[in-house]
Amino acid sequence: MDTKEILKFCIEKGFLLDKDVLELFSGTNDIDAETSKLIIEGIGQFTQKRVITRSVFDDNKDKLDQILLNLPEENQRQAEKLKIKLGLSIEISREIIKKDVDVEKINKVEKEMVYETTSVDENKNTGVKIMSENQILSKKLEVSDFVRYFRNRFFEMSNILRERAELENLISINKISGNSNGISLIGIVSSKRITKNKNMLIELEDLTGKIVVLINVNKPDLFKKAEEIALDSVIAVKGSGSREIVFVNDIFFLDSRLQERKKSPVEEYVLFIGDLHFGSKRFLEKSFLRFIDYLNGEVENTPEVEKIKYLFLVGDVVTGVGNYPNQEVDLKVVDLEEQFIGLAELLKKIRKDIKIIISPGNHDGVRLMEPQPYLDEKYAWPLYDLNNIILTGNPCQVNIGAKKSKGVDFPGFNVLTYHGFSFTFYANNISMLMLKKAMNSPEDIMKYLLQNRHLAPTHSSVQYSPLEKDPLLIRTVPDIFVSGHTHKSAVSYYNNILIISISCWEAMTPYQEKFGNEPDHCKVPMFNLKTREVKILDFE
Repeated sequence: MDTKEILKFCIEKGFLLDKDVLELFSGTNDIDAETSKLIIEGIGQFTQKRVITRSVFDDNKDKLDQILLNLPEENQRQAEKLKIKLGLSIEISREIIKKDVDVEKINKVEKEMVYETTSVDENKNTGVKIMSENQILSKKLEVSDFVRYFRNRFFEMSNILRERAELENLISINKISGNSNGISLIGIVSSKRITKNKNMLIELEDLTGKIVVLINVNKPDLFKKAEEIALDSVIAVKGSGSREIVFVNDIFFLDSRLQERKKSPVEEYVLFIGDLHFGSKRFLEKSFLRFIDYLNGEVENTPEVEKIKYLFLVGDVVTGVGNYPNQEVDLKVVDLEEQFIGLAELLKKIRKDIKIIISPGNHDGVRLMEPQPYLDEKYAWPLYDLNNIILTGNPCQVNIGAKKSKGVDFPGFNVLTYHGFSFTFYANNISMLMLKKAMNSPEDIMKYLLQNRHLAPTHSSVQYSPLEKDPLLIRTVPDIFVSGHTHKSAVSYYNNILIISISCWEAMTPYQEKFGNEPDHCKVPMFNLKTREVKILDFE
């Protein structure tokens, strides 16, 4: 690729490449301009660095590998030789092997590499695999970005619904003619309203058109299900009618379901915490220090401690600055960087064989727009220096506990982490959740989102970045869904999915009290990967 073209692109995007990286791209004739630009922009967005050196690639090989896997297929084929040069693990599809790659040469390269990938970062991630990464758009958003976002979301979600055997005679909206009986439709919900006769009218839209469907108030079970429908969600209906209106007999959500509750062959434990709000005057530091003593085996009669291998921190790890009116009166540490320095001092007391997986929340100094990127290294640099800490974005799917050895091939547990910023919207807008005062029973909100297979189906429920692939869509049904934000402790199951809502480590603030919050404090769910037993440890 032409060196001048690379430099021009980097100037436009605000990146600086060092000499080694420039030679890496300009000296690789197999990679065209478009692929090179995607890779450079991707690693810059993931790491939030403007100066791209060879060490940026070396220190972020897991992230780079994910960027390459997310490239369009034609670009992936070109990127394989770059992966070899960078010392990445080589995972080549059969199609690529057939078309472009000499298998014997690849095998030879693998043997001669002596696996540079066994770096600090690789050791750091032992037993933990980040399953989802979301690129961060750096361009100015346009209406067309949102149109493409919703079209792609509809396409993916409708494909999931098409697998439902109950949807007989499934047709697109523009194919309805005359009086049609027993038809099924899939659409995105454009609007909902109640008629004078108390029936519900829903406008459904697919890529071919719009139609109004009616749910009769005299069908109470069906009407109750219709009341739970969120605007902009994708649903399926069965019914009869014409191009003017369809009378609904049944409603189908995408839903999330697992066939079984898997168990690990090895006894290990994972713990879930979050909403520490370090830096607040109300941070419950003594309780947190007791928790650290427990993790380090300094509490009597706790033999299970040595088998604790994973600890999730699901957002709001610091209390931040300027997150709500007059927050400064609640702050003990008034500088964001100093908050992260103090948090790192606490976390470094935890024994080093526990992998600490940290995702951001709305207090942590990153953008509110979802997906949220990793904690900003400008402020959170002390966490980047701890070898047992693994940072992710929000939301994220993380796999833990996978085992592969003689006679054992266990895929591990997929853990979906989401801080929960959308929860307030659904608690205040879905009648079922409003009746339950769901901000104090967050497991009901989490079940609702699993039912919709989306973390924020309604357009206005969160600020979001309209990526080509919707980052809030739950593509892979998780074994465990964990969230924070509500400061309420809860453990439940939904269709074999373990639901965990975490408590907080901050005493009630006047701001929270104003909204009727009833927080739980210092409760730590502990999950046994072998037996699936859940215990709630209390450090209050």
